[in-house]
Amino acid sequence: MKIDVLSLFPEMFTGVFGSSILKKAAEKNVVEYNVVNFRDYADNKHQTVDDYPYGGGAGMVLKPQPIFDAVDHLTKSNEHTKPRVILLCPQGKVLTQKVSEELAQEQHLIFICGHYEGYDERIREHVVTDEISIGDYVLTGGELGAMVVIDSVVRLLPGVLGNEDSPILDSFSSGLLEHPQYTRPANFRGMTVPDVLTSGNHKNIDEWREKESILRTLQRRPDLLENYPLTDKHKQWINEWNKEHKDNK
Repeated sequence: MKIDVLSLFPEMFTGVFGSSILKKAAEKNVVEYNVVNFRDYADNKHQTVDDYPYGGGAGMVLKPQPIFDAVDHLTKSNEHTKPRVILLCPQGKVLTQKVSEELAQEQHLIFICGHYEGYDERIREHVVTDEISIGDYVLTGGELGAMVVIDSVVRLLPGVLGNEDSPILDSFSSGLLEHPQYTRPANFRGMTVPDVLTSGNHKNIDEWREKESILRTLQRRPDLLENYPLTDKHKQWINEWNKEHKDNK
């Protein structure tokens, strides 16, 4: 996968792309990162990339020309693929695991990180294919949002994680929150690991994990269960949990 990032502050990505899983992915040649300062594409001697909005108003707006030219250049250099051009924006669809899984199927992603009060609308209409938000809050720029999206996508690429089952078992990948996890020692300061996990009975372990995942989702993110295909067994676990906790109130 090729990932291009358009940013006025490319230095922000140095540590992120040079560390942890994102670094390993590049070392394995699974992904190639390219961070571009789109100020370099400005067509004026002062390399200005913003201007006052028509009609007045507070703040400055990113001009279309530098973004259009930068994306044109990046697209022409990779003519064999059609990139998804992603605008980090509070107005975009909220990032979910499903969105990350969809983007992980692409060969070329271009991220546009803006600043100031917004973008010239022609950027949205004629350059961008996707607008993504990482939450209902406002940041000073799109860089942090791009880092979050890229991290969530790259870890899903084949060969990036040591255990190929890891992304499949992640919270949200199945539509549920992940079950509790334990490691050694089995007894730590009097706090013990559930007996089923040390039993060696994998059928029972799988059922325990499935049940705990259902119940953890019920307690912490019940909204996720609204569209989840619950089985009769799942419904029984939920009814038992509701009855037990109703009786304990």
